[in-house]
Amino acid sequence: MEIDWQILIEEARRAQKLAYAPYSHFQVGAALLASSGKIYTGCNIENASYPLSICAERVAIFKAVSEGETQFLALAVVADSQSLSAPCGACRQVIMEFAPELPVALSNLEGQRIIVKASDLLPMPFTKEFLNEKRE
Repeated sequence: MEIDWQILIEEARRAQKLAYAPYSHFQVGAALLASSGKIYTGCNIENASYPLSICAERVAIFKAVSEGETQFLALAVVADSQSLSAPCGACRQVIMEFAPELPVALSNLEGQRIIVKASDLLPMPFTKEFLNEKRE
């Protein structure tokens, strides 16, 4: 399936506008393309108890998984910034759980964009294979 990055980034931008960020004022949107062709979106949602907040990338992934999707083709992330912003460590780990080679487009409000592989964002992830290794 051909990835239309413009559509994916536009969906992430729409999701970004829904972000609930009254504390950081840093709005992020994400759009995840599943192998079924369906796009799942997410926005960051903050909480006064800051550790209970959740990032846009994890919202999109968790929505997809809760709908039975676990195979993904691409992820677009749009941040409310002038520079490009990569997913946080927790999001990187969640992305790696499902799609280590996933292409991830990072975009900003200026329209700049780069595409990187998830494995480049988190080169040494904690994996189920690691959990299954027998230690001597």
